[in-house]
Amino acid sequence: MAVIRLLRFLVVSLVLLVVLVIVGGVYARSQVRASLPLLNGEAAVTGLAAPVRVDRDALGVPTIVGDSREDVARALGFLHAQDRFFQMDLQRRQPSGELSALVGPRALVVDAEARIHRLRDVAHRAFEHTEPAYRSVLEAYADGVNAGLGALGAAPPEYLVLRAAPEPWRPEDSILTVLAMFNTLQGRQALFEQTMGAMRDALPEPMFRFLTTAGSEWDTPVVGNAIVRPPIPGPDVFDLRRMHRTETQKHGSTENDFLNAGCNEISEKASFRVSVIPCFRDEHLILGSNNWAVSGAHTASGVALVANDMHLSIGVPIIWYRASLAFPGADGAPQKITGVTLPGLPSMVVGSNGHVAWGFTNSGGDWSDLVRIDPDPRDPAKYLTPEGPKAFDVFQETIAAKGAAAKTLAVRWTMWGPIVWKDARGREYAQHWVAHDAALLASDITKPERARSVDDLLATIAGLGIPNQNVTMGDDTGRIAWVIGGAIPKRVGHDGLTPESWADGSRRWDGYLSPTDFPRIVDPPNGRIWTANAPVVDGANLATIGEGGYADGIRARLIRDRLLTLDKATPRDMLAIQLEDKALYLERWRTLLIKTLANEATGPRAEFRQLVETTWTGRASPDSVAYRLVRQFRTTFVRDVMTTLTAPATAIDPTFDYTRSLRGEGAVWQLLTERPAHLLSPDYQSWDGWMLAAVDRAIRDLTVDGQRLAERTWGEANRGQFVHPLASAIPWFGRYLNMPGDPLPGDIYTPRAQAPRTGPSQRMAVSPGREHEGILHIPTGQSGHPLSPHYGDQYRAWLNGEASPFLPGPTVSTILLTSPK
Repeated sequence: MAVIRLLRFLVVSLVLLVVLVIVGGVYARSQVRASLPLLNGEAAVTGLAAPVRVDRDALGVPTIVGDSREDVARALGFLHAQDRFFQMDLQRRQPSGELSALVGPRALVVDAEARIHRLRDVAHRAFEHTEPAYRSVLEAYADGVNAGLGALGAAPPEYLVLRAAPEPWRPEDSILTVLAMFNTLQGRQALFEQTMGAMRDALPEPMFRFLTTAGSEWDTPVVGNAIVRPPIPGPDVFDLRRMHRTETQKHGSTENDFLNAGCNEISEKASFRVSVIPCFRDEHLILGSNNWAVSGAHTASGVALVANDMHLSIGVPIIWYRASLAFPGADGAPQKITGVTLPGLPSMVVGSNGHVAWGFTNSGGDWSDLVRIDPDPRDPAKYLTPEGPKAFDVFQETIAAKGAAAKTLAVRWTMWGPIVWKDARGREYAQHWVAHDAALLASDITKPERARSVDDLLATIAGLGIPNQNVTMGDDTGRIAWVIGGAIPKRVGHDGLTPESWADGSRRWDGYLSPTDFPRIVDPPNGRIWTANAPVVDGANLATIGEGGYADGIRARLIRDRLLTLDKATPRDMLAIQLEDKALYLERWRTLLIKTLANEATGPRAEFRQLVETTWTGRASPDSVAYRLVRQFRTTFVRDVMTTLTAPATAIDPTFDYTRSLRGEGAVWQLLTERPAHLLSPDYQSWDGWMLAAVDRAIRDLTVDGQRLAERTWGEANRGQFVHPLASAIPWFGRYLNMPGDPLPGDIYTPRAQAPRTGPSQRMAVSPGREHEGILHIPTGQSGHPLSPHYGDQYRAWLNGEASPFLPGPTVSTILLTSPK
């Protein structure tokens, strides 16, 4: 009987468990489906002055038609919340250090770093200082976001996974969204300056300048000359032959160091990854973005043509949201703006308004400085300033963590900014950063939408409270221009490249440069402007912008060369340049490699040479074995050389990593050209011997898992890993939230700068007033909801480089937004 009772109990328990699983699954599915965005029908939005119509095309791209800018902002907020609220939530929580409250203690380390900057306070103060017209747009947008969130049948599915409830959107959260972009685009500048400072402290001045001078033979500024590289220092300055072996100890490198090292710094510090947080250690994951403009004299239409592809971390969903906004302008005339928006903001980021088109790339300039703090020798609670000793301001930041005890962090601030770093010698540093300036962040970022010419846009974008960008523009009269968007610090007494003391007042920022004094290019004689994160100008103008980590000029060179062949340019011609994957950068490395291996008749080195010779396609194509082999050799050798030459910096700071300096190509190629004996590693008898060792290491790294060299294609390494931030947290199903892992053509050294976790976050080519001829696509889809038909329906067009229309297509669904009755 006992056995029967036990069996009965087990059967009943099993049945109950199955029922619970089924009920739970049905409930979860019903909740997920209930959170799908509204595509047809009516919805109420508080504050609307008049009804707003939202027409969506077959890709879910909306055209919003309203009677005022505020009403259109409400409608855009409604759509952003319906399609992307979880993305918006992460973007406001990341700069404010509030991720742990949503995801738990696994984000505490990241939140603690963010809290140092007190950006929630910056955003709050900025909102309080906004002009009334802009404030009303931010408030209208917040009303729309909260209405859109409330109109969902259930919270977005991510909150079901996290067992959390979304919090309402506040107007100041839009300013936090801008600050999230500051983090993404400028978050590594303090690390860059730390690296430069360590090299300056450890190396003789001529050697420091040789290794840290930006530029190489590939530099292609629009105006002026390439940066002149300094000569190689002589043996009286720096001689590896006289250094101990431990001082030149090399660090090994594998391909994973460069392709799969982790999407971002957060992955090194915590188990929670967020795609909006920038990456630091992998050159693939740091630099990108192209834009250019062609004057009407060189286009088929006679109107200026602007192209832009912004290279960022690619997550699911992608950061941008396509939209077209139609409303009466200030003069009552109809206005229509089309392009990409950023969920969290009421403005158009890049696009065209029928009169002017514009695009962004990260400038590479210097927008923050590390200030070495001199403690008051009589009172350690104070520090020295030009006005005398001052006490640190200490703020107690309490970080809430779901499911864990709150953490309280004491944050110290100086008159220049927060203490962000202590070096190996115990010296502390504060960061003085444009992103800390609440008054700057209060500026109206919708102003560029109203420009009617390049002159208008030049006047409004310079000095605006946005991350500092290369803004390339063109108008419907055929004119083109370039300027730095954002505020440019007016430095006194220093160049900002390395940390310095500001205690005596001889080094400082004297406010910001007047927008009328910004470096700019207007209607250049050759009718073309191009930017690709490398220097755009030279001399005094370049010094004004500063040095915050420029890219090698190879993408700029390839773009410039293609542009100069076009006299009747069209949007499709622009797309063809965006898809350029010519391997010009590695061609000279291939030639060098073949020459170095010329005497290798048998064995792995001979096979390596044979593959490099016979499988070269001249492009960063997925099927190319030679491209991967040459690239791996170059990466290994450059890292070896630079690590050896910067070993003194590692000796004084064990955390030093030269890759943060974004340097290598210019100095190493100069060394290979001249081959100075005193800068040859003591481990080798010749420079050829050093290169052969790099070949051997590349072979070892590429065959360590038993694969043959002939199987190691570029596409195997350069495969997309575009993931949803919660995919890894959902067993079995999570992988279906990600985009397919397709092999990707291109590389950071080509205009088609695609890598496993980064790449073109959009591609655009458009002439203002001729938007119907334009091109625009994104890597995922409009919606962040995995059951939406628009979750990933633009991915294939992006992957294949298709000429998708810039404007939304025919209407397939309509929503009417009205004021509550």
